[in-house]
Amino acid sequence: MAAKAGSEKATKPAAAPPAPLSDKRYRKALYALQVELVKLQRDIIAHDRRLLVIFEGRDAAGKDGVIKRVVQHLSPRETRVVALGKPSDRERSEWYFQRFTAHLPSAGELVLFNRSWYNRAGVERVMGFCTDEQHERFMTSAPLYENMLTGSGIQLVKYYLDISKPEQKKRLAARRADPLKQWKISPIDHVALKHWRDYSRARDAMLTRTHSLQAPWTVVRADDKRHARLNVIRDLLSRIDYDGKDIATAAPDRRIVMPFEPALLTSGIVAA
Repeated sequence: MAAKAGSEKATKPAAAPPAPLSDKRYRKALYALQVELVKLQRDIIAHDRRLLVIFEGRDAAGKDGVIKRVVQHLSPRETRVVALGKPSDRERSEWYFQRFTAHLPSAGELVLFNRSWYNRAGVERVMGFCTDEQHERFMTSAPLYENMLTGSGIQLVKYYLDISKPEQKKRLAARRADPLKQWKISPIDHVALKHWRDYSRARDAMLTRTHSLQAPWTVVRADDKRHARLNVIRDLLSRIDYDGKDIATAAPDRRIVMPFEPALLTSGIVAA
């Protein structure tokens, strides 16, 4: 069951984000964190843990970049990245969660979803790819589904990467101009800015209604890609005890990564 919403009173304005990192500082910090990720994976394998990490966010929010840095030096046999495409006619006739369930982690595995079942709360909702009834059924079912997952022993971590409208516009333009990033372009990209407000409303409803004690959302301020990548990794490491853990290295900056609460939506921290 979804957690009850907290107070609607706006929080104090967020502290200014940290200054941009130099190449040297970024590379040094990333290396130390990737060493910790290797330690974490050894623990996952040794103790048959099942870790599932979901990444959601607007187009060009930086999900690919974060995931790439997480898995870069991990064992490909025990690490899977799931990025499902448009459902087939057969899949559309199935229980909505069925095709995602097939990709859940087994013992000793780390699975990262680059978008997930929350497509129904975001792009499907905004672009009219699902009915109002399907959307409402999803919003009530998702917390129940996730409660079943966590009750079965899967550790579920959910990140929403949030960017501002000017930053999204800049990144989408850069994507179109870069011949090496053409594979990232989709028809949805062309209307992302046009439907900015619609995506904001869909995001607000998704975060509020599917945030629960068993599967809480964590919001990432992702306008600065480097800080977002480093602090998602730090936050992930901070959630699990493992042998040889460097607690200082795994401490996230709460100006960048923060637990979701409804007041974030009216405080200016999350892009309107």
